[in-house]
Amino acid sequence: MREKGCTTISTEANKAIIVQLYEEVWNQGDLDLVDKLVAPNAVDHDPQIPPGAPGGPQGLKAVVTMRRRAFPDDHHTIEDLIAEGDKVVARLTHSGTHLGAFLDLPPTGKHISTTSIHIFRFSDGQLVEHWASRDDLSLLQQLGAISAPGR
Repeated sequence: MREKGCTTISTEANKAIIVQLYEEVWNQGDLDLVDKLVAPNAVDHDPQIPPGAPGGPQGLKAVVTMRRRAFPDDHHTIEDLIAEGDKVVARLTHSGTHLGAFLDLPPTGKHISTTSIHIFRFSDGQLVEHWASRDDLSLLQQLGAISAPGR
């Protein structure tokens, strides 16, 4: 669809891209697909991304690779997917077994399950911005890196 000289993609098409991102890239490890889904100049505002990390497709490939090394059975379940305009919001459950180094933590063998909310902005059918809010406290408690209050 064309509108005022620029291409707009339907909210349903944007939601389909997010489903593809989680099912094929995150859950199955298809890193080649990242180049199609993520714009070369995409910006990731995720607080877990280290300063100086690459943006665009290379940045996402690095994060997926790191997470899949730490959690080889890494799986993201989309609980909710909401779209309006050029943005899609996804509420996810992430689960996996900690079998590789993650951050500064050696493998624990523990199974984790956490939740997160992500906001994606699209332009011309590609992801151009990403924001995330995760339950990192729960993740660190499940891995035994910090204790739960009162324990």
